[in-house]
Amino acid sequence: MRIISGSLKGRRLNPPANLPVRPTTDMAREGLFNILNNYVDYEDCSVMDLFTGTGAVAVEFISRGVREVTAIDINNACTEYVKSEASRLDLKNLHVVRADVFDLLKRANRKFDIVFADPPYAIEGLDKLPDLVFERQVLTDDGIFILEHPREYDFAEHPHFWQHRNYGKVNFTFFANKLDE
Repeated sequence: MRIISGSLKGRRLNPPANLPVRPTTDMAREGLFNILNNYVDYEDCSVMDLFTGTGAVAVEFISRGVREVTAIDINNACTEYVKSEASRLDLKNLHVVRADVFDLLKRANRKFDIVFADPPYAIEGLDKLPDLVFERQVLTDDGIFILEHPREYDFAEHPHFWQHRNYGKVNFTFFANKLDE
């Protein structure tokens, strides 16, 4: 896995093979950030990466200059790996939290400019994540919520739906408080 752009461009992440993850492909991450480049001023952003897994998306955000990333995962092996990579790459603005995402969102008391979620595709409650994010108001007024999900899900009727993109087997649905393009 390589970092696609920014100050860490070309650096590799080599997670252990035994991590229980399905990392977002380089092609899909590149597509995701190509979209965000048109809407986001990274230097002013705080990001929450839910179900961080290998932390590749979190590190990609930091490489592009975001203020800070809070990376959440319930799996201890994942959080320990991301912490070790943050240390190796000297990423002082990457904060790693071991927590259940659903419980954390229910007690969230902070707003982020971008919330990215890449849950296990078979997880119970995946379809409820957009509602939970907006009910708990974890996005700033101009914030964007991005959900990676399998193609079986269609969020086009959600009141905060903004756009959907597909990169092979990877689907991203974008949600926003303000729906101006």
